[in-house]
Amino acid sequence: MNDFFKKYPKAIIGMVHCLPLPGTARFSDLSQVRTQALADALTLQKAGYDAIMIENMGDAPYAEKMDLAQITAMSAIAEMIKEAVDLPLGIDCAFSDYRSALAIAKAVGADFIRIPVFIDTVVYANGIIYPSAHDALIYRREIGAEKVLIMADLQVKHTHMLVNDMSIEESAKLAEASGADAVVVTGVLTGKPTSIEDIEQVKKVVTVPVYVGSGVSVKNIKDQLSIASGVIVGSSLKDRGEVSLPVDFDLAKELIEAYKK
Repeated sequence: MNDFFKKYPKAIIGMVHCLPLPGTARFSDLSQVRTQALADALTLQKAGYDAIMIENMGDAPYAEKMDLAQITAMSAIAEMIKEAVDLPLGIDCAFSDYRSALAIAKAVGADFIRIPVFIDTVVYANGIIYPSAHDALIYRREIGAEKVLIMADLQVKHTHMLVNDMSIEESAKLAEASGADAVVVTGVLTGKPTSIEDIEQVKKVVTVPVYVGSGVSVKNIKDQLSIASGVIVGSSLKDRGEVSLPVDFDLAKELIEAYKK
């Protein structure tokens, strides 16, 4: 049984933002992608993070699903990091590619995945994305990946809800009822702080862990973790918040120390 959430009740998960992968508009050099991803993972481990999550953040303009070249590259990078770093590992693919995330997680022995669109129907730059909870849980069983935990975003950043009058509490309750092992609350954009009020409201209506998924910084991590079950942090660990840059050890360590003070 995967006990990640019980073992790390206030987990600080650091992001490995992959540079553009093969098959995407800005792809350049796979060797550089691999080198930076591995260096970021090792930096996060050295800085004292509880877990790592890999994401194809560099693949803008973002699609809902990954293609074969992206999936193959992401699998190789995940396997490389899994062998080099002694930390729990998570996978986040495209805008909501649960199949690729689960397949990669199963193949490399990752602990969890993040599904940005799990129970909500949202509009993003390329159109409408529909809920994936039903299909994701069936696919997880089909490939024997039941031990891979699902972190489900609620009304995820960079999107607009198709149904505007649905509260975040409703989304949270539906996500839990639909099989999410944890839920993720975010701000409106990458790097934008997550509302304390949203975290509190979600925490009141679900029993699964509640994670903060954007805008975590040295200024707010203690407040966030006084309520949330954990945080996922990426851009604030980079110089000027530029997601394409490597993880900065000093910034990564500063965040950990800010929480422990």
